[in-house]
Amino acid sequence: MTARVATDLEDAFDECRRELTVYCYRMLGSGFEAEDAVQQTMLNAWRKYDSFEGRSTVRSWLYSIASNVCIDMLRQSQRRAMPMELGPASSPDESLIGSPLPETTWITPLPDSRRACQEVDPAFAAQGRESVRFAFLTALQHLPASQRATLILGEVLQFRAGEVAEMLGTSVAAVNSSIQRARRTLRTLPFEARPTPLEEPDAALLRAYVDAFERYDIDRLVSLLAEDALQTMPPFALWIKGARNIGRWMAEPGPSHCRGSLLLPARANGCAAFGQYRCDPHGGHAPWAIQVLETSGGAVTGLHCFLSLMDGGRLFEAFGLPAHLDGPNG
Repeated sequence: MTARVATDLEDAFDECRRELTVYCYRMLGSGFEAEDAVQQTMLNAWRKYDSFEGRSTVRSWLYSIASNVCIDMLRQSQRRAMPMELGPASSPDESLIGSPLPETTWITPLPDSRRACQEVDPAFAAQGRESVRFAFLTALQHLPASQRATLILGEVLQFRAGEVAEMLGTSVAAVNSSIQRARRTLRTLPFEARPTPLEEPDAALLRAYVDAFERYDIDRLVSLLAEDALQTMPPFALWIKGARNIGRWMAEPGPSHCRGSLLLPARANGCAAFGQYRCDPHGGHAPWAIQVLETSGGAVTGLHCFLSLMDGGRLFEAFGLPAHLDGPNG
């Protein structure tokens, strides 16, 4: 490989890295695995570049490699999920929380900073946000790997059927058939697992949420939740439905240790998010959870708390959040 060719490949990969990361994330449901898949895609591209014949764009060729990498990875892994798929909602009783499950059980959040953000068409940008919501990612997990790739490439990324067929080494007829089967599968999912539109929260709602949470004003927090809001807490399978139940849960002895927490703003999966830091008995505040808020109708409809004990603090690092907040812990 000549130096010029190597530079061209590096430039193409740099241009595509973000979108490839999000594609692999949609395929795999894990930001950590998506990063691994993108790295493997680059290695494979280096090894195979001499055989690239230029019949497609380099971008399409990289998507083809990334698809094969993800499909291979999915052969060796179980379906990831959100807690709602593992059992019914629980009573707000700390004794029911159970044991933490491995990180590989869960769909995990992706920082918005890892997403491609150059879309100028508002409709396409909105579609991009919806396609990284937890409900859509959960629904994708019900599809075989090849159908998942076909649906994302054709429906989300809007490649033409002929391009998708070339990327996946199949025919246009097979691509169209695969997309139809994937749509049918998604329509048959239980209601809780179907993607539903969400809204961008307004600044006033987020300010009110931060103020209420940091003061641990449970009544005020409950007033900001939709009546049928739900709360999840991976790595625990327990989940809670209903604003009043969430309020009762937060007053339980264990969860009430979140009193005195501080929240730092972030963005994840097209939603508002916060890094939550609990009071550290040794001083300051220590990382506790990445909170991802889903909102609709001017209220919080979903509060997904990915506890740091799930990943040893890697999520805070991925979000570029501090490993510790110094100062008095209140």
